[in-house]
Amino acid sequence: MLKLLRPAVTRILTPLGRALARRGISPNMVTAVGTIGTVAAALFFYPRGQLFPGSVVITIFVLADLLDGVMARMSGPGSLWGAFLDSTLDRVGDAGIFSGLVIWLMLDGQRTLAMVALFCLVAGAVVSYVKARAEGLGMTCDVGLVERPERLVVGLVAAGIGGLGVPYVLSGGLWLLAVGSAVTVVQRLLHVYRQASSSASRPLR
Repeated sequence: MLKLLRPAVTRILTPLGRALARRGISPNMVTAVGTIGTVAAALFFYPRGQLFPGSVVITIFVLADLLDGVMARMSGPGSLWGAFLDSTLDRVGDAGIFSGLVIWLMLDGQRTLAMVALFCLVAGAVVSYVKARAEGLGMTCDVGLVERPERLVVGLVAAGIGGLGVPYVLSGGLWLLAVGSAVTVVQRLLHVYRQASSSASRPLR
């Protein structure tokens, strides 16, 4: 859904990407810094209940995920290691964000909502794994209602606005994200099942 905004974001980030590349900064360095900053900010601000400033800082670092892609495309087709590193660190960043929320919700006594946030974390990992495993088996799996950009936007916006004291925004956002992630898992499983059923490939162990 948010992929429609990628061309506009790319145009905005391209000058910054060129400037960093001229200074010898590689896309992999940007990826690593973005992930470290995301995790550090999430685990520093969120457990303290500082949801709004935490979400702002995290958003700045999350933009590095888009910037490293822009830089990689400017330098050529990109490397296998860079693609692998980017996907792996995406999972680390997501884990940091939702772990920070889970910790704060538990400390705040909101145990039910903490479980919802934990479900969002697990479901998001499953969504990504299903796609990676399907593509590793030679199938496509680029479908689903809630992919990583949507998870980040909903999660960060809900946490940020909730941190300003607006009631029900955080709980509503997390429940919406939980349902959307569950639907996405089912969508991807069905998509892969249809491809596997129509394929005459040999059995896999």
